[in-house]
Amino acid sequence: MESPTSYELLNKIDSPNDLRQLPAEVLPEVCGELRQKIIDELSRNPGHFGSSLGVVELTVALHYVFNTPYDRIVWDVGHQAYGHKILTGRRDRFYTNRKLNGLCPFPSPSESEYDTFTCGHASNSISAALGMAVAAARKGEDSRKVVAVIGDGSMSGGLAFEGLNNASSTPNNLLIILNDNNMAIDRSVGGMKQYLLNLQTSEGYNRLRYNVSRMFHHWGILNEERRKSLIRFNNSLKSVITQQQNIFEGMNIRYFGPVDGHDVQALIKVLREIKEMKGPKLLHVHTVKGKGFKPAEEAATLWHAPGIFDKETGERIVMDTTGMPPLFQDVFGQTLLELAQQNDKIIGVTPAMPTGCSMNVLMKAMPDRAFDVGIAEGHAVTFSGGMAEEGLLPFCNIYSSFMQRAYDNVIHDVAIQKLNVVLCLDRAGLVGEDGATHHGVFDMAYLRPIPNLIISSPYDEKELRRLMYTAQLPNQGPFVIRYPRGRGVLTDWKCPLEAVEIGRGRKMKDGTDMAVITIGPVGNVAAKAIEEAEKNNNCSIAHYDLRFLKPIDEEMLHEVGRRFKKVVTVEDGVLKGGMGSAVLEFMSDNGYTPTVKRLGIEDTFIQHGAVKELYAICGIDQTGIYNTCLLYTSPSPRDTR
Repeated sequence: MESPTSYELLNKIDSPNDLRQLPAEVLPEVCGELRQKIIDELSRNPGHFGSSLGVVELTVALHYVFNTPYDRIVWDVGHQAYGHKILTGRRDRFYTNRKLNGLCPFPSPSESEYDTFTCGHASNSISAALGMAVAAARKGEDSRKVVAVIGDGSMSGGLAFEGLNNASSTPNNLLIILNDNNMAIDRSVGGMKQYLLNLQTSEGYNRLRYNVSRMFHHWGILNEERRKSLIRFNNSLKSVITQQQNIFEGMNIRYFGPVDGHDVQALIKVLREIKEMKGPKLLHVHTVKGKGFKPAEEAATLWHAPGIFDKETGERIVMDTTGMPPLFQDVFGQTLLELAQQNDKIIGVTPAMPTGCSMNVLMKAMPDRAFDVGIAEGHAVTFSGGMAEEGLLPFCNIYSSFMQRAYDNVIHDVAIQKLNVVLCLDRAGLVGEDGATHHGVFDMAYLRPIPNLIISSPYDEKELRRLMYTAQLPNQGPFVIRYPRGRGVLTDWKCPLEAVEIGRGRKMKDGTDMAVITIGPVGNVAAKAIEEAEKNNNCSIAHYDLRFLKPIDEEMLHEVGRRFKKVVTVEDGVLKGGMGSAVLEFMSDNGYTPTVKRLGIEDTFIQHGAVKELYAICGIDQTGIYNTCLLYTSPSPRDTR
């Protein structure tokens, strides 16, 4: 048990108001204790580590200078918000972070008034904060300050630029904090990264400009229109003097920095100087991801979410996986390399997740055949479409929940043209501790209505390899392969690469009393439940692996419709519009009338927790499927069999 006296200052901070009562001289000590608290907690309860360590000083400075929660701080993504949670009344509950019924993995307004906006996906903070700033002005809340905190990785997202563009043309007093650590999850890529690395600005110049503008405002010389004209003129002059074009000031957004993000006193000083300035502003802050914990500073990607570790030695406590099935992502990465070695048209594409999806395997072996496009999911899809139009065969790997951001691109830039793009949806289904923002449960429902798509989900690792091989054969058109986070079920998974028939499922076992239809790896859970039900209830249950949601195996469903009066469908996705809905539609369209029980994700957002716990909540764990099978195979009082 942690000693209550181990954090002398931090244990006295139950709200930001308590923080603001402290003299500024002790804030470096507060930062030290806060950083140690994060290290202590995450060493035994895994989470997003490096990001939160990198913004300790910035978090303290923001809550010290601004009157939160009246003033709004809008975090982007939320990986970096652990210090924020600890300072805002959740210190003593932080050990429950990411656990079932515990603190949310990311900021959530339902959890705290200090969490101003839901975050989990990148690049939305500027747009949301701008909306709040405009709303504050409209309601006459002129004293309310709104701050958006966004990382350099998130700044590469298109939505961030849409927000910047609107901020430049809409009257507002928004402050944007650009946390520049040269990292997303993997290393940041693209022109924005290089631009931020090279950007330099004179603090003296900004101070002089601020003082002069205040004087002109006081004299009544400077109104809003004149201010914008002067800003444009000054930005042009500054570009000439410094021989540098500032993209933000080119958009009429005042730029300050870069400043040291680990000097809490300097951060407080500059925040106080600019907080009352009118018009949109951007403060550029340099930080180090993993600051204060040497192993994390030296290997930021590895320590983004390192799991359990020894806080004294820095040694990660890695589970012995000898003899265990591989991660689906690793099967994908190794199989993609095999295919690329055989097919020179194959190209890998991922939006900022090369390590997470194992695209780094191809990148290492064939660096000219794989692209990390940064946090830009829509671009990743359209970029893939452009390559496909010219005869290449992109494997575009995007986490299922992030593919939601590229929906129009899938329709407009791939499906309509029936381009040969393989869309690999990693993290499909319930993903666990990252919670509602990251569960990949909507993909089957939102992709199923799109013409020209082939939609598949492998039962196991061998099936993933076969589907990947099938997808790269000539003229297949857009081909979707969805698979979950975590391990499969096979240790002997390196099967020959061979094609499967498009739209053809598999009968895993025959039966007479009822049929269970599954899609994807959840079928393995169903198989165990069926075995248990048959053993304990003296019944006979058929099991069908659909394999393809689209085109659906009509021959198989005709067989089910003719033979069975009771059918159970099981899917790791939403029930509305999903695989079970497709089965019901088929039965209705073809005059079959079985009783169909659908198991899957109900019409609600599922919280965070271990995947097994969430499966149980949704009734798609072995026990839930078993109980449903018993219910459907037990004779009713009127049963005359």
